[in-house]
Amino acid sequence: MIGNSAALASALEHVSRLAPVNRPVLIMGERGTGKELAADRLHFLSSRWDAPLLKTNCAAIAEQLLESELFGYEPGAFTGATGTHRGRFERADGGTLFLDELGTMSVRLQEKLLRLVEHGEFERLGGQQTLQVDVRVVAATNADLQAMAAEGSFRADLLDRLSFDVVHLPPLRHRSEDIAELAEHFAVQMCAELGWEYFAGFTEEAMATLEAHDWPGNVRELKNTVERSLHRWGDSQSAVGDIVIDPFINPWTSSTEALQATPTQPIDAAKASGVAPPEDFHAHMQAMEKALLQRALAANGNNQRRSAEALGLSYNQMRGMVRKHKLSRRKRRPATLP
Repeated sequence: MIGNSAALASALEHVSRLAPVNRPVLIMGERGTGKELAADRLHFLSSRWDAPLLKTNCAAIAEQLLESELFGYEPGAFTGATGTHRGRFERADGGTLFLDELGTMSVRLQEKLLRLVEHGEFERLGGQQTLQVDVRVVAATNADLQAMAAEGSFRADLLDRLSFDVVHLPPLRHRSEDIAELAEHFAVQMCAELGWEYFAGFTEEAMATLEAHDWPGNVRELKNTVERSLHRWGDSQSAVGDIVIDPFINPWTSSTEALQATPTQPIDAAKASGVAPPEDFHAHMQAMEKALLQRALAANGNNQRRSAEALGLSYNQMRGMVRKHKLSRRKRRPATLP
């Protein structure tokens, strides 16, 4: 997991301290925060590192198939079951089984999982023999399992057993100091895929755009954005200057349509702030100009080049007006002594 922020360091230290403790662990975090990577760390820092690590996404498999995939089945258990199938718990014996998207598992399967976590016992689907395994269960979810347990859609006793300890992974907006390092890493990987000899870097404006975004999709969204931006930039010799955060923006939409389609502040910024509009014509027009610029920047992911195109301005005109109204999000570098 890449980054040097205090938030990430704290979460990784928590994982490292839990790794040698032979108990179930629950990993909580928003989508794209690296829950699977945290499970890898738990396994490979534990005494089970040389045993199997198997992974299952509970949301990606239908309930009937998930049961047979986890617990296995005997011949005749269902139509088409002609042989014995060892499930993932059997194949992970002595190691770790990572259950992603645990909150989507049915209550019936939760009951079987509870018995396995408590006693290490289960039966294959259609089987009569009780099997014993030694598997460490690491589960992950972005769902509120406590709320689900309160409403009855998740077993409270299973939650108690799985939550010997809970690792909370920080979203990217709480570790913004890692964005530059992550973006460089993903960019270098994408350069290799594109056949570029080296990565020329990001412009200051592009990096400011990356650092200003709140990344609701976290690291996964950042990775997609960086790769998409390099692909569209297409020039291996110059620093990437255009960040494409939203690929759904229609370049053929007129500036009026683009601004009307984006929920923004009213044009009259003075009224929006609760202050009476200025009577002076020049001041009033300046306020309207600033609000229009803000709306264009918001509609185009704070990208000045696309905002200029939407407003029918040149890039230099846009830059000058952004400086004039102090709308740039670029971080100023501290002055250095000679």
